[in-house]
Amino acid sequence: MTQKVLITGAASGLGRALALRFATTGADICIADINEEGSQETLALVEKAGGQGWVVDLDVRSEQQWQTLLGEVEQRWQGIDVVINNAGVATGDRIEAGEWSWWEWVIDINLKGVALGCRTFTPMMKQQGRGYFINVASLAGLMKAPSMGSYNVTKAAVVALSETLHFELAPYGIGTTALCPGFFRTNLDKGMKTSDPQMYKFVDKVFEASALDADDIAEAAYRAMQNNQMICNPHPAGRRAYFVKKYLPWLYRAQMKKFAQSLKARDPNLKTQFQQQGEAGAK
Repeated sequence: MTQKVLITGAASGLGRALALRFATTGADICIADINEEGSQETLALVEKAGGQGWVVDLDVRSEQQWQTLLGEVEQRWQGIDVVINNAGVATGDRIEAGEWSWWEWVIDINLKGVALGCRTFTPMMKQQGRGYFINVASLAGLMKAPSMGSYNVTKAAVVALSETLHFELAPYGIGTTALCPGFFRTNLDKGMKTSDPQMYKFVDKVFEASALDADDIAEAAYRAMQNNQMICNPHPAGRRAYFVKKYLPWLYRAQMKKFAQSLKARDPNLKTQFQQQGEAGAK
């Protein structure tokens, strides 16, 4: 039986890698994204990999667009097997820095977009008595490093939502996995919003140092789905870090405090304050 799979943010990056992983099984894939050109490229690759699919323009923030997509899925497929809520954006700033609108932007896409995807397709899956959600969170939702407050909040919320649904929907034959990758080579940083130029350098550095790429993460997600795994933490380094946090909390706290102190040393607001005090003293 051909699997019917819906993937948001499938025009590039991890979304595309997930589409190609499912394509190798011959799946029929709905490629949902706001990037029409990238979506068409993904579709061509999916067909080359042995799958089939179709492209839809979807802004995950819009409840109306989700409902329109639900109607199209009903018409085309008369049901669905897997919904992958992958669409996401990145932010990185101190709590007082950046624009408040960036908080609204990242929450609307990373959290509300995922919740809307689950909310929209749960009734269909309940009627079927089967289905699966893969919600793309992040290691940031488990570890919560300093200077990434808005991003951490959204990813932690996706983990919480996924854990909730893992149990809430299980009696209906519906599975849920929170996918929590660490940094890996993708294009998430290209549209990242931050007021700190050093944040771009940091993200680029850790992206390049990653031992895994998008294909590796997609494979881990596929295996997690097969095992109905509630949390998928695919990076070995990420699993070690989470182990430290859970079982050696004193060491985790020491590491976070050290990291926070290093951030304080280059805090532009603090430097400005010291400069102002120095100027006042000179007068």
